[in-house]
Amino acid sequence: MSALAFDDRAPTGEPQGLLVLHHGRGADERDLLALADVLDPGRRLYVAAPRAPLSLPGWPGFHWYVVPRVGYPDPATFRAAYRLLADLHDELWRRTGIGAERTVLGGFSMGSVMSYALGLGPDRPAPAGILVFSGFVPTVEGWEPDLASHRAVRVFVAHGRADPIMEIGFARRARELLENGGLDVAYHESDAGHFIDPRHVPEAAAWLETTLAPPGTGGSPEV
Repeated sequence: MSALAFDDRAPTGEPQGLLVLHHGRGADERDLLALADVLDPGRRLYVAAPRAPLSLPGWPGFHWYVVPRVGYPDPATFRAAYRLLADLHDELWRRTGIGAERTVLGGFSMGSVMSYALGLGPDRPAPAGILVFSGFVPTVEGWEPDLASHRAVRVFVAHGRADPIMEIGFARRARELLENGGLDVAYHESDAGHFIDPRHVPEAAAWLETTLAPPGTGGSPEV
């Protein structure tokens, strides 16, 4: 059994896929569950939202890793969170019978960083997609994205040009990296700050529906 606590939202019927939402810095597992109802209003997906493992003195909520510098996670705490999330994802796949190929890993801010990490990790199976709000592909000792074996992964990136925490250059560099690696990237910018811009949510919902469309329905790769 995974050491990470998580909350979940059941589908209305047989799940057509799995959506794992990783919260941002200082939040908890309940933070993004309401977003699931907007991204998946038909409740066709099983949704899980884990709680990050760290609580830091002087900071509210929970954290995935220590931040010595934005863009460069502390290696020790990053690796610990990575292992815990890998265990949880493996457990969810076993429990639900839904494989990585029917899974989207998503999140906001620090949670998006972990979605990139677990979705592109060289020792991890390729998910159907990665859903990123205000995040970055991390630079951290001991981890590199394996784009060659993850070319089939679809990626949705939304970021605000006025973000004072994770500046827009992180999103633009991620787009360049992923597209150069052969991945399909749906990229969206707005004038928002460090939050999920409501204008990006319908686009994300349409992308998610296409990415986890039931087999044989022929969803378009362009959103």
